[in-house]
Amino acid sequence: MGLTRTEVAARKRGAAARFGLLAAPVAFFAVFFAYPVAAIVARGLKTDGTWHLGRIGEVLAQSDVRHVLWFTTWQALVSTVLTLIVALPGAYVFARFDFPGKQVLRAVVTVPFVLPTVVVGTAFLALVGRGGLLDELWGVRLDTTVWAILLAHVFFNYAVVVRTVGGLWAQLDPRQEEAARMLGASPLRAWRQVTLPALAPAVAAAALMVFLFTFTSFGVVQILGGPTFSTLEVEIYRQTSEIFDLSTAAVLTLIQFAAVGAILALHAWTVRRRETALRLVDESVTARRPRGAGQWALLGGVLVTVAVLLVLPPAVLVQRSLGAPGFGYYRALTSEDGGVFLVPPIEAVGNSLSYAVAATLIAVVIGGLAAVALTRRDAGRFVRGFDALLMLPLGVSAVTVGFGFLISLDEPPLDLRSSWILVPLAQALVGVPFVVRTMLPVLRAVDVRLREAASVLGASPWRVWREVDLPMVRRALLIAAGFAFAVSLGEFGATVFIARPDNPTLPVAVARLLGRPGDLNYGQAMALSTILMVVCAVALLVLERLRTDRTGEF
Repeated sequence: MGLTRTEVAARKRGAAARFGLLAAPVAFFAVFFAYPVAAIVARGLKTDGTWHLGRIGEVLAQSDVRHVLWFTTWQALVSTVLTLIVALPGAYVFARFDFPGKQVLRAVVTVPFVLPTVVVGTAFLALVGRGGLLDELWGVRLDTTVWAILLAHVFFNYAVVVRTVGGLWAQLDPRQEEAARMLGASPLRAWRQVTLPALAPAVAAAALMVFLFTFTSFGVVQILGGPTFSTLEVEIYRQTSEIFDLSTAAVLTLIQFAAVGAILALHAWTVRRRETALRLVDESVTARRPRGAGQWALLGGVLVTVAVLLVLPPAVLVQRSLGAPGFGYYRALTSEDGGVFLVPPIEAVGNSLSYAVAATLIAVVIGGLAAVALTRRDAGRFVRGFDALLMLPLGVSAVTVGFGFLISLDEPPLDLRSSWILVPLAQALVGVPFVVRTMLPVLRAVDVRLREAASVLGASPWRVWREVDLPMVRRALLIAAGFAFAVSLGEFGATVFIARPDNPTLPVAVARLLGRPGDLNYGQAMALSTILMVVCAVALLVLERLRTDRTGEF
């Protein structure tokens, strides 16, 4: 049966709308992501118009580079395994147990994930570093050791496993495992043969995300690793800003790019497997109060883990920031020191907030347009491929992007080196993937027939979006904006290159203070980190009030 003239016209309008929606996201990523990364790679591997690809083999032959590659991979694997071991019991507790304060505890667990890596590094420095809590109590120091890095990574990624695995676990029908028990299977065998296969895609997806975040770790390793330990990201920063060896930095960037591409491809495959898992039920059906001594002991163990691993480091950070009488460290933030800051450090608070608001607006517009285009039923192969490209800024070296901004956006009509917008643009690159991942599940849940009916009746694409989609996705849009705001506040890798000395952001100011000797500088770093942590935590608590069980995920 042929299409009517009205339906043909509607399809043509839909195709035009799809390409129109993608125009801004494609242009944004081409100009502010692909171009700067390509420019820094070309600057390092191209001389007088000739590519020196042999430099790749020369760099890989260096023993110190091979050591960096080995340590980057090794610590990411160990961090991932430790995170799964520590967080899977928590995922089970949140999925299967109903207890007083569960929502508050869920927010507490999620706070570390939205904290800037600089704050996480500073918090663990206050706990395990020189003069830290463990040093004062027992004379134990773990800074500049791999254990400090691993613990900080578990702290940072605990919520990834709890949210990703626990979200699916909560909706698995427990009656299937109970049926296996009734047929004579032991609890362990029933879990291994019934529940674990259903959870496997979610566990794999969470593990890959944790591996990605730890493989590209920068702020945590930069603060806690000292000169002893260096990941690829830290080494790219060192080669770029300290040694000025752009060719080595370019090779390391390509290696990290290839590794991140492989990780994201595996993650996309596991997510597709998870979407075709067992039939799910509502979480309210599966959660119940703990029964028996074993379940109460498990709940108690998870609470102790959360208290020691997730609550203690931030608490020590706050305590250290109050070390000077009369809020001395906070008052010191209001005065100019004549050193690395051209303005009082406290001005970094206002700078970060204004930059984050601008970055959030950019991320919501670009990410929202991309998400709408990705949910269209007539999306082609290019559109689906663009979905994977949107995740690359989470894994590609932010240091490379920041330095690429400086060397590529330096000529008219895009001479932005002295413009304030450069920082929000870099921060928005990190925020866009969170906007897309938060809005996609909700947009895909909208009945496509509603859009088609409105389009056939003559509604323009803009009116279809305003009157059909927007009322249904308004809450998801607010949550996406909140995530973009939180991650923009904490962006450090790119911002450290492009933030001007008279307009530092909070993470940059914290890093600079930690890099200077003296108790006053250390105390001010703790105070600024506390302020940044409180702002991020407030944003997360607002998100938690808006969140619904089916709205978005990591």
